[in-house]
Amino acid sequence: MGRILRRWKARLKQVTDRISIQAKLIAAYIFIILIPIILFSWYMFKGFYQNTIEDTLKKNQYVLAGENTHILNHMEGMRRTAQIFLADKEAMNYLQSPSDLDVMALIDFKMSTYSNLQRLMYNNPSIANVRLFTGNPNAREIWPIFFNESRVIERGWYKSVLAQKGAPWWGILENEREMAIRTKPDDPDQSTYVSLIQEVDPQTDRPVGLIEVDMRIEDFFQKTFSPIQDDQSHMLVIDRSGHLFTDMSSPFFKAIDLEQLRRNWEGRPDREDSSFTFMAGDTPYLCLTLPIEGLDAYLVNVVSLEKPLKQINQTRNWFIAAAVILITLLSVITYLLQSLILKKLHILRDSMKKVRRGDLNVHIDMDAGGEVGELAHHFRQMMKKMNELIVEGVNKRAATKEAELNSLKNQIDAHFLYNTLENLKMLAEVEEQYTISDALTSLGAMMRYSLKWSHDHVQLRHEIQHIQNYMAIMNIRYDDKLVLQLDIPPGYQGQEVLKMSLQPLVENAVKHGMRTERTRREGLTIRIRAWQRDEDMLIEVTDNGAGMSAAQLALLHEKLTMDDARFQIKYGHRLPGEQEGNGIGLRNVTQRIQMYYGYEYGITVESEEGAYTQVRMKLPYLILSGGLSEDEKSAYRG
Repeated sequence: MGRILRRWKARLKQVTDRISIQAKLIAAYIFIILIPIILFSWYMFKGFYQNTIEDTLKKNQYVLAGENTHILNHMEGMRRTAQIFLADKEAMNYLQSPSDLDVMALIDFKMSTYSNLQRLMYNNPSIANVRLFTGNPNAREIWPIFFNESRVIERGWYKSVLAQKGAPWWGILENEREMAIRTKPDDPDQSTYVSLIQEVDPQTDRPVGLIEVDMRIEDFFQKTFSPIQDDQSHMLVIDRSGHLFTDMSSPFFKAIDLEQLRRNWEGRPDREDSSFTFMAGDTPYLCLTLPIEGLDAYLVNVVSLEKPLKQINQTRNWFIAAAVILITLLSVITYLLQSLILKKLHILRDSMKKVRRGDLNVHIDMDAGGEVGELAHHFRQMMKKMNELIVEGVNKRAATKEAELNSLKNQIDAHFLYNTLENLKMLAEVEEQYTISDALTSLGAMMRYSLKWSHDHVQLRHEIQHIQNYMAIMNIRYDDKLVLQLDIPPGYQGQEVLKMSLQPLVENAVKHGMRTERTRREGLTIRIRAWQRDEDMLIEVTDNGAGMSAAQLALLHEKLTMDDARFQIKYGHRLPGEQEGNGIGLRNVTQRIQMYYGYEYGITVESEEGAYTQVRMKLPYLILSGGLSEDEKSAYRG
């Protein structure tokens, strides 16, 4: 046994000796600081969470009980109203009249008994309706209290009321119309009532009829439909049929799927359970249920736990901040100890900091043994390899860009092309083909502008002239269906732009905008606008062509912002025919702008399918002609 312990001890010592100092310090922090903090915080916040939920539960149970008390009071008031009506002997005698009353008897009944009943009904503002229904043909209808029983015999609740054998039947009648206009199914004036309905049986062999006492659902469930609500909770009612009633316009329910909540409630095995929780998006909710005796419905209080959990998170953040401060203090103490004990390691650490700040020519003059010496050796080798890779990458990128520019500049013999175009122009004028002559003039100007690449930067006016020549040529193809509108103040004509940066934008507008039947028939309008915003110049190219769908626009944005490596992997190996319309021209323009001016500049695209496409170029405000622009001079003089 002793030999086994010594062997394990030797192995443990061998393993710990191989662990670096940094790992040992991390392990010490974990065991001394982090593990006790994690265990303590877990225990504390678990109790804090439970207490918060219990407090929230008790508070809202009290609110639920208060609303239930109001409901029971309303039910008792409706019972008393029904009893008062049933206790009126004259009214009961009228319901069971053995013969048809003459006119004077009807007038006397209406002026006395009916008026008293009407006053009783209107004395309680919460009662919406009191109706007496009878099948006696001798009792005439007197709106809005006395009605013939045939009006309700087809209603869904009629058989349920008869099954009560004279006992009150409670229910929620949804989308009820006025009794006098119930024959109009499309009538918009509808209300929802909580109703008490029972048979009228003044101890006779045959029931006299029915009495119905209605209260509007907004008055019956005052807290549920009140416009003044706690923003963290809201009540709703679920009746025996599973229908849900609440203030649907409340902002509280915007993030909650009430239909899903109802299905979750119906799927619970024990609806009598007082509470349950559910999630709506990222927000947890607590539901408290309470059955409403007699109504065969449930009162549900939905409580958002976002605010309590936010308080818990704030407390947790304060605790974490305190823990971070404690760890920071211990780290400072450890740092001071390391400065005395691990001087060589500090030298290596300081060298790494210089590299992080961008100094890649750090020289470490250290010949120490052990872990520190090994780290220094590998660090020197790493820096050597890193510098080699950086140089190699820069050389490759420079060579690639230079090759691309040379390919663009040297792909056509400019002198030969100019002479050929000039000869063709003269021949067209001799033959009086002035349209061809003008087109060749525009084409020649375009070719001179494209091939004469003495500077990468030009004035905006030169780029616009190039675009005008391009539009003149394209109008030959499209029978003058292209219109170019310019909204560029004179003071901005000298703005610096990259050569051939606007032409791809206009070319894309023509190429993709003329694809629709509408633009081929009515024409395409391209508008170029320029304005200054703070220290930036914005140039906008807008067309009323085919536009792009949301998916196409999202794909274009991805191509404009994707780095070169990912772009080459995803799109660099397509066939030449597949490159058409894939946004490479716009991507090249964006890369050129960012290469010269920085990553805060470039282009953005907005579009709506079938309506328009808008490309906005953002550049630094820079007038090549020098001095103030014309607009600035006018503002200064004013």
